[in-house]
Amino acid sequence: MLNFLQRIGKSLMLPIATLPAAALLVRLGMEDMFNLPFITAAGNGILTNLAIIFAIGIAIGLSRDGNGAAALSGAIGYLVLTEGLSEINADLDMGVFGGIIAGIAGGLLYNRFHNIKLPDYLAFFGGKRFVPIITSLTMIGAAFVLGIVWPVAQSGIDSVGNWILGSGAVGVGVYGFLNRLLIPIGLHHVMNTLIWFDFGSFTNEAGDIVRGEINRFLNGDESAGYFLAGFYPVMMFGLPAACLAMYAAAKENKKAIVGGMLFSIGFTAFLTGVTEPIEFSFMFLSPLLYAVHAILTGVSMVLAFVFDVRHGFGFSAGAIDFVLNFSLAENPFTLLIVGLVMAVIYFFVFYTLIIKLDLKTPGREDEEEEIESSSDSKDYDEKAYYYVEALGGVDNIQTLDYCTTRLRLELVDRNKINEKELTRQGARGVVKIGKRNLQVIVGTTVEFLADEMKQMMESGVVRKPESLHEESAKEQKSSGKKELGGNDFVSPIDGDIMPLTEVPDQVFAKKMMGPGFAINPTGSTFHSPIDGKVLNIFPTKHAIGLETNTGVEILIHIGLDTVKLKGEGFTSLVEEGQAIKKGTPLIDVNLPYIKENAPSVITPVVFTNLEEESLELLQTGVQSKGTNNIISIQ
Repeated sequence: MLNFLQRIGKSLMLPIATLPAAALLVRLGMEDMFNLPFITAAGNGILTNLAIIFAIGIAIGLSRDGNGAAALSGAIGYLVLTEGLSEINADLDMGVFGGIIAGIAGGLLYNRFHNIKLPDYLAFFGGKRFVPIITSLTMIGAAFVLGIVWPVAQSGIDSVGNWILGSGAVGVGVYGFLNRLLIPIGLHHVMNTLIWFDFGSFTNEAGDIVRGEINRFLNGDESAGYFLAGFYPVMMFGLPAACLAMYAAAKENKKAIVGGMLFSIGFTAFLTGVTEPIEFSFMFLSPLLYAVHAILTGVSMVLAFVFDVRHGFGFSAGAIDFVLNFSLAENPFTLLIVGLVMAVIYFFVFYTLIIKLDLKTPGREDEEEEIESSSDSKDYDEKAYYYVEALGGVDNIQTLDYCTTRLRLELVDRNKINEKELTRQGARGVVKIGKRNLQVIVGTTVEFLADEMKQMMESGVVRKPESLHEESAKEQKSSGKKELGGNDFVSPIDGDIMPLTEVPDQVFAKKMMGPGFAINPTGSTFHSPIDGKVLNIFPTKHAIGLETNTGVEILIHIGLDTVKLKGEGFTSLVEEGQAIKKGTPLIDVNLPYIKENAPSVITPVVFTNLEEESLELLQTGVQSKGTNNIISIQ
């Protein structure tokens, strides 16, 4: 359940990312700015339709591949649900809850039915086209059930919201405390969604009902902004002061090393309000520090409320939003005074606790524990290679998602991860949840890293970037090129041999993994083409690595995108490290099953430690198992 809620929290980040644009448009069009009402109306076009935007965003986030069919299903589910409810009871208003429910249904139903096969006379409606259909039918049932039970739920939610909104300083303080406390498990986004986009209502000048703290504040509701204002002193002053405290407490010989990093994440928090890189730098080193931080956030929220400060933001409580929404706020200068007070408190509390308790914050690591951090300028493909390796390889990563600053992973075996290597590559911390879930705090560049990692996962193997090939290439040149050919290499299976460039997969066709060839197999058992040993067998058994006695490394990748079959259809006949001879059975394959459930059974045979120009394909077309003179390597 926790993992599922985290996936919803991650999915919320896509629609939430639209808020800065909406807030900017709403502000620029107001009378005290450019006095262009159509721009304000355009911005409110986003804010007043958040429910359907959430339905689309959550459906995309929960779907296995982010396909547009999932997004369409989320939107259709929301429309069916809301229109059905309005016919049952016109007074029902689910707000963003309706979008969240429809998005969850759309994403999960896509995962279940995106590849469904129907009888021939209904084949047109099969596959992804079936998902919006089943979603609409599902939401009809949901509308009927919710039409009966939602009035009670709506009454309870309104009571909770009214208590929080009407309990004054206590409600504001509790919200601020819980907002920070839930960050380690990533559930603060779920709670924020309720406060920011659902609780409270306001009728704007156009007569539209606006819900949620952010939307109401941006549209001029004079009762909104109290649940947002108190974040400014913490994000603009408190946490940057915590960075200064960690720098002051660092060992003298480490200050130059950690100073740049602490300044960077501190300035980011001040300017944009993105604070997770700071929080994760001490969250697990000292839970006490983090508990103090959560308490101080609640204190800041209470102080802002007591001093009657209203201020809001479209993204987060940084300097950009502070200036942009300044004219809508009440007593905004008070936040600067509160911020300076919070900065002093943060600095002295953090510095005292770090020194007195000898906490291992950045720059205070013991010498034997010190890990040199890698360069931030490293290309993302190279960094992705190291991250995947540190996480146990592509076959140890079952799912990979990301949010604003962190990778969210479900692993096959979490014991395979190398935390020190993750730290060396720039990770600011890891969060272990349950038995197999892991979050790696990367920073605001996480999207680019995750995209590179996903490309590697799609191929089922990690491809080394060119920069990492240079050293091995130099070693190979100095020792002479390895030779292989004649009877040294034979066809591993009956099938049609073709050039690697004809493989319908860019990773293999462009020889990113190395030179080689491909086989469209007709047999059911792959045999060893060489004398040597088994280097490794992938956990899903869809690929096997071999090494000849002369050091040539060979990858046999059975089918394309077969990693997603999770071992179904494959039976390994050898073990890692086992000595093999030409003709030794390696893997049995259920070829009809693979053909039905994978994009292709075409099998690349790649030589991963050779230069492209060193290999020549001598034979193509249909060949029998054991045929020699297939290739020449010199």
